[in-house]
Amino acid sequence: MARQSSSGTSFITFALLFLVALPAAAADSVIRNGIDPWITGDEGRTFFDFSTDPIPSGFFCGGSPAFTGRVTFKGEPIATSPPDALGGADTIVQRLDDARFDERGVAYTRVQVRALSFSSIEPVKTACGPFQVSVSLDGPQQPVTRMKIVRDHDQGGRYLAAISLGVRIAFTPLAGKSSERLELTRSATFPVLSGAFWSTRPGNPGLTREGFFLADTDGDGKPDTFLPGTSNFAPGWRSGGDSAVEPDASPTQHCIDAGEGCHCMNCAY
Repeated sequence: MARQSSSGTSFITFALLFLVALPAAAADSVIRNGIDPWITGDEGRTFFDFSTDPIPSGFFCGGSPAFTGRVTFKGEPIATSPPDALGGADTIVQRLDDARFDERGVAYTRVQVRALSFSSIEPVKTACGPFQVSVSLDGPQQPVTRMKIVRDHDQGGRYLAAISLGVRIAFTPLAGKSSERLELTRSATFPVLSGAFWSTRPGNPGLTREGFFLADTDGDGKPDTFLPGTSNFAPGWRSGGDSAVEPDASPTQHCIDAGEGCHCMNCAY
C-alpha cells in the first residue's frame, strides 16, 4: 500500500461485497467486538482512476509518459492460518470495542481496516511494458474511525461508518529490462454509508469464524497477525424482524475519497 507518490487527488472506487455469517442473537444489548470480512466483486466495478491525478512521467521507466488510465481490480483471498479461515474474503475490518445500545437503540464502536488484498483484472500496458498491479495496506498502523450502529428491531438495523485507511499500490513488471517492483502510497476514506443494513445473524450462504486465527496483514502472502473471529453483527444482511434474513439489496456507495470527492458506484452487498 522504493516509495513514490504523486501529489493531488486520486479517485479510487471500491465496489465491495460483504459475505459474512454470524450467530443468531435476539435482542442483544451489546454488539461484541470482532471482524467483518468483505468480498470484492470482479465485474470491473472496482477501479483506480488516475485521470485527475496521473502517475508522474518517468515512474515506470526513464522517459515514460504520465499515466492517466483506469485500473480495474478484483479481490484476492487473504492468506490465513488455518488456510481458508475466511473463505474468499479480501478485506477485513475489525470492530475494536463492544458496542452497547442506549435507550434509543444506538451504539458506537471503533473500526480499523486490518487486511486488504486486490489485484488488477488485466495487466496495465505502458511504454515500458506490462505491469501487474496489486493493492494492500500501507503498514499495520491504520487509522481508527467510528461506527454508529442503530437497532431498528431485535434482529438488526442500520449502521454508518466512515473508514479511513492507507493503501500501497504495487506495480510488478511482466516483461522488459527491469524487474523492479514500483510502489505508490495513498491515504483515503470509505465515506459514510447511509442506509447500510446489518443483522444479528446471516442468511445463506455466509461465513462464521469462531476464535482467533492468523491473517496476512502486510500483503506478502504470509499470515502474520492474530485477529478475532466474527461476532453478532452481520453487515450486508437485512432482517425485517422476523425469521427471514436476506442480502441487503438497497443501493449503497463504496468509494474512496482522497480529498475532493470521489467516483462512486451503486452496488449491493
